[in-house]
Amino acid sequence: MLKIIIPASILFIWFLSAVLGPWLPLQPNNIILSNILETPSFTELLGYDDLGRPILDRLILGARTSFLVAVGVISVSLTVGTLIGILSGWFGGYIDLIIVRFMDIFLAFPGILLAIALSGILGPGIENVVFALSVVGWVGFARLARAQTLSLKNRDHVLAAIALGARTGRILRYHIMPLLLAPLLIEATFGIAGVVIAEAGLSFLGLGVQPPMASWGSMIKHGTSYMLMAPHMVLAPGLALLLIVLSVNILGDKLRDRLDVHSR
Repeated sequence: MLKIIIPASILFIWFLSAVLGPWLPLQPNNIILSNILETPSFTELLGYDDLGRPILDRLILGARTSFLVAVGVISVSLTVGTLIGILSGWFGGYIDLIIVRFMDIFLAFPGILLAIALSGILGPGIENVVFALSVVGWVGFARLARAQTLSLKNRDHVLAAIALGARTGRILRYHIMPLLLAPLLIEATFGIAGVVIAEAGLSFLGLGVQPPMASWGSMIKHGTSYMLMAPHMVLAPGLALLLIVLSVNILGDKLRDRLDVHSR
């Protein structure tokens, strides 16, 4: 039971930090020169950075950034990828051939490199990060939706609906989509972890959100110059990133086992 409660609690804290962050009395951009590189204490649990800004406040602000990017990218990728995959698997023929070749082109490039290239062309900013990662992320959902549709469209209940003259839209909505929700939900769960890491990586390279906005990736980047003097600048955002990704993966595994009828 603890294997579920602990990661769920961590993700709930992440969610609360993202939602309630703007209304909390935080001062993430408050520069206090006398507090530069101060180590954690009872007054400031995570210490201060190289500009004298409270790391805890910036960590909460960075949680909002990663949460918004993760929700935005997964929502767009799931919607677009599922629609394309269903259409490809259902209609087949030249439509399926063109879509599959189109997906192969995207798969020929490493996803993170393509996201870096798009972010570099579009420029930094949270909207451009969401767009760049969505362009990369839809392919996985499309492949899964296509494979599942190819398997489901020959089921007895689907063939019966076709024989009764049901329209294509109605068949896809009521006979295909409900059976796709479980695998797509699992894919989306694991996709959140990948998006959080990708967003941190882009911010680390300077292609994500820009100052004064905070991101865990940019916090790690700034902290690498002070590893020997102030390791807490790297440890705090690095540990937060580790906990979020690990919690998402653990809950994703539990969800997959729960929804896998064959294993039960």
